Amino acid sequence: MSLPIYKTDLMEFSFFQTAWAQQLNPVVASPFVNGNFLKQITLTAGTPNVINHLLGRNLQGWFLTRQRPSTDSLHFASIYDGQDKNTTPNLTLILNTSFTVSVDIFVF
Repeated sequence: MSLPIYKTDLMEFSFFQTAWAQQLNPVVASPFVNGNFLKQITLTAGTPNVINHLLGRNLQGWFLTRQRPSTDSLHFASIYDGQDKNTTPNLTLILNTSFTVSVDIFVF
């Protein structure tokens, strides 16, 4: 996505459009701009957790914004993805965990 440039005879307006587009297009094109926060996702140990990321496009990355230990354990989990084997990266994120935890995830 990029900012539209409108044809005009006004040189100043044309200059400003070009300058704004050069500055803002990299920001607008960033996958972070159209990312999603997924809150309180429960990840269960011992099984791949398939999560709908709601992006409507291929997932480019993810990171945890919060991790809550399960009530029966004060351990923090080791969490890793299974995206290399994911057949639907346009729809889902696959996460594995060493302990059952509740997490908030930012996907982009």
